[in-house]
Amino acid sequence: MSVPLQGVPRTLVISPNWIGDAVMAQPLLRLLHERHPERPIDVLAPGWVAPVWRAMREVDTVLEAPFRHGALQLRERRAYAKMLRERGYADAYVLPNTLKFALIPWLAGIPRRVGYKGEMRYGLLNVIHHDNRDAPRPMVSFYAALANPPAREVPPPSALPRPALAVSEDTMAEAVARAGLHMKRPLVLFAPGAEFGSAKRWPTSHFAALAKLIEQERGNVQIALLGSPKDKPVCDEIVALVPQVRNLAGATRLDEAVALIARADAVVSNDSGLLHVASALNRPIAAIYGPTDPNHAPPFSDAAASIYLALECAPCKQRECPLGHHRCMNDIKPAMVWEPLKTALPAR
Repeated sequence: MSVPLQGVPRTLVISPNWIGDAVMAQPLLRLLHERHPERPIDVLAPGWVAPVWRAMREVDTVLEAPFRHGALQLRERRAYAKMLRERGYADAYVLPNTLKFALIPWLAGIPRRVGYKGEMRYGLLNVIHHDNRDAPRPMVSFYAALANPPAREVPPPSALPRPALAVSEDTMAEAVARAGLHMKRPLVLFAPGAEFGSAKRWPTSHFAALAKLIEQERGNVQIALLGSPKDKPVCDEIVALVPQVRNLAGATRLDEAVALIARADAVVSNDSGLLHVASALNRPIAAIYGPTDPNHAPPFSDAAASIYLALECAPCKQRECPLGHHRCMNDIKPAMVWEPLKTALPAR
């Protein structure tokens, strides 16, 4: 890793561990860049999140964190902080709420260290913000608030820049070709997985029924499934019901998935990281919410529909349905999801 010339102060942003959270932190970077356009922004991120940051125009350098997930690794963090000290940071924004990530800018001697109170971080941070557990801030507002002095009230998402990612046409074309898809045919992507837990997953039978409905109504459409290797079994269930759907779960890197989403005519997704990638790429979206609140982390694209039943038991925010019926997702029928997709897909 090259060390920049001293004399130009830099900003360090320490990334969250979740893809969706990284996307929703982009407005913070835009606000920081507008305030100090001369100051390069570096992002320290886990390798699995790094491709999202590379798609942000405000980012100068992405530094991939060498630490094991969940491990303190104090010796390794001290050595890494020594390298960061040489890069000449004026300030650091610590987006995870953990102690171990707040240690890094403190050990690096970065003079201004900004973040939420989190776990035992007094002294490690010197500009401390506070969230309200009873009424948590929407995620975009949660991160964007760090650009300003701590305040009780923060701007709503509607008053902030929308998350935005950028992918070149050449990168899209390369990803489409590697996936065995066609640039000139309409493309619908499904994201059936959800890292958080099974409660956030729309049933695979519903995804399969929606695929059949799309093919019936729009015969020339390509449908492909995206996700991590962990999502492959769920996607295999859909392909077993609709064999003509292409399963790319576990077969694409995150940067390739981002490029495919940038090319898509529409995206159907659970509340997951790929949903927020699609939102930041301004793709037409049908977003399916059950145990989570769509107002907390909504899609922001021009054509976005949040499908949410608002049952009396929702949002429970649990990984698995505590009542066992999973009605918040089961009762969202494929026809309800097809309705907002109609205008995004060309007629036969």
